[in-house]
Amino acid sequence: MNTTVITEAKIIKNTLISDLKQLTKMGLSLSVVFSSVAGYFLAVDVVHYPTVFLLALGGYFMVGASNAFNQVVEKEPDALMKRTKNRPLPTGRMSINFAMTIAILLTVFGIAILYSINPKTALFGAISIFLYTSVYTPLKPVTPLSVFVGAIPGAIPFMLGWVAATNHFGIEAGMLFMIQFFWQFPHFWSIGWLQFEEYKKAGFNMLPMNAKDKDAVKQIIFYTSIMILVSIIPVLKLSGAFYILPITAIIVAILGFIMLYFAFKLHKSEENVDARKLMLSSVLYITMVQIVYVVDKFFH
Repeated sequence: MNTTVITEAKIIKNTLISDLKQLTKMGLSLSVVFSSVAGYFLAVDVVHYPTVFLLALGGYFMVGASNAFNQVVEKEPDALMKRTKNRPLPTGRMSINFAMTIAILLTVFGIAILYSINPKTALFGAISIFLYTSVYTPLKPVTPLSVFVGAIPGAIPFMLGWVAATNHFGIEAGMLFMIQFFWQFPHFWSIGWLQFEEYKKAGFNMLPMNAKDKDAVKQIIFYTSIMILVSIIPVLKLSGAFYILPITAIIVAILGFIMLYFAFKLHKSEENVDARKLMLSSVLYITMVQIVYVVDKFFH
């Protein structure tokens, strides 16, 4: 009898942990934390590890809160899509009240932790949660322009690290913001291409002009080109204390051209297989660029 009760308790506990991971989108949240920490390393000469810990924890809570609020709002559309129908809210494994409680607690603790670093970091964290949950999420069923709005909170983490390190939002933080801002269009539109039919079922408009065609890919090519240009601007030493060596600019440009190559391939084929390659190359790009920038800093 006792063994059965213990086993059941274990299952409930494991299910709850798994559901909380899904509610906060653990993988995505950790990638955001990675961006913030990279931004922090770019700004400092001496690493203060307690600040890095607070930034990582506060950043995770901030993104986790945004994702939790998003899933509360999108419970019904999520139930319609294969990719999301097994999330804790559509399946009924978790109640809306419980999810809202988690989201609110993560918001409060996330902003408080970021505030303990400095007020500007907390302010940008709060702006990110507000835009993601109160503007981007409600706009998704209304207009493809929702992607532009969503790109703002999505671009905050990289610059958040710089602000956490310096308590200052200047040209350097602005540059980091721009790099991640323009990157999001090819990244999200490649996902929008792959999930087009699923999104349509849920009533979401996630491609430019809400059409899966060559015009959408032209937009992807355009924004990828802008992204490449913005990401090598620091080599010109026009972005304050944030600058990169010529060799770094070449590496970053090559990573961008890999994305551009798959964008042109998608324009030619209009096949999901090329959209997937573009999406994967975009993940490789943003991860490697942040690492390359940080490595570059040690050679100045």
